Amino acid sequence: MPDLDIALKDAMQIDGAVGAALVDYGSGMALGIVGGSRDFDLAIAAAGNSDVVRANLRAMEMLGIEGGIEDILVTLGGQYHIIRPVTGHSGQGLFLYLVLSKQRANLALARHSLRRIEENLEI
Repeated sequence: MPDLDIALKDAMQIDGAVGAALVDYGSGMALGIVGGSRDFDLAIAAAGNSDVVRANLRAMEMLGIEGGIEDILVTLGGQYHIIRPVTGHSGQGLFLYLVLSKQRANLALARHSLRRIEENLEI
């Protein structure tokens, strides 16, 4: 079972990966980050997407929707942003965040790969 560093490195092996992080959505703090660029601050993006996760959870609660979030996809002009909450007991309150280049990524394969990484993650 991969630890955090291995999981993030595996995420960066997904075709089109620009950056990956493990984030605490309660605080918005990234527990680990790989990738990003000078023009794209992954820590700021991760913190901002914590608001997205919290908003989705609140909406689900208000609507009485049972179950959890499998993943959240944000599609931008040149990027996909995939947010995948960690489902394991030790990962409560955390999500994996993956940024992909739209031109190089296969979205279906990326989602499948990120699910596999999340399922095997040991925190």
